Amino acid sequence: MRHGESFANRRGLIASKAVNALDNYGLTSIGKEQTNSAAASSVLTSQTIIISSDYLRARETAETVAKELLCDTPVTLSALLRERDFGQYELSNDTNYSQVWKHDLHHPNGSKNSVETVTQVLARMNRLITDLERKFESEQLLLVSHGDVLQILDTQYRGLNPALHRSIPPLGNAEIRQLGPN
Repeated sequence: MRHGESFANRRGLIASKAVNALDNYGLTSIGKEQTNSAAASSVLTSQTIIISSDYLRARETAETVAKELLCDTPVTLSALLRERDFGQYELSNDTNYSQVWKHDLHHPNGSKNSVETVTQVLARMNRLITDLERKFESEQLLLVSHGDVLQILDTQYRGLNPALHRSIPPLGNAEIRQLGPN
């Protein structure tokens, strides 16, 4: 699940570093509504185990879902689910994403402007998935994270080159998308 609309989204701002996003740029009222609606219309249950990025916008999304579903277990936070580090683009206009995505297509292993590479994002997501598969055998999990992180992970489950993460439909705010076989 991608987090609901945040104040960074509303302002068209890239907020990808912990110093800016751990305690700032939470959900807007629209983001909270999106999250409630997504949870209410999902197949998730009170038994769903929620693991979330520790950034405020994702934490608030995860906590809202847990409350809506009356989850049995508290939300677990993981730094591995944090937003992709957009390096020198931090706190700049979100129109700069397009420059990063263009670079990703041809250089998924190469960083430009100190941006975390596609390969690095996928590696940390795979560390998380491996750990979760060891801990949970048949439970339903909900990962709450950020657009690029989830797009890159989604390519792997679709059998695509992760450099093509922008070729699949982008996740909307508060969208829940199943990974793996449907």
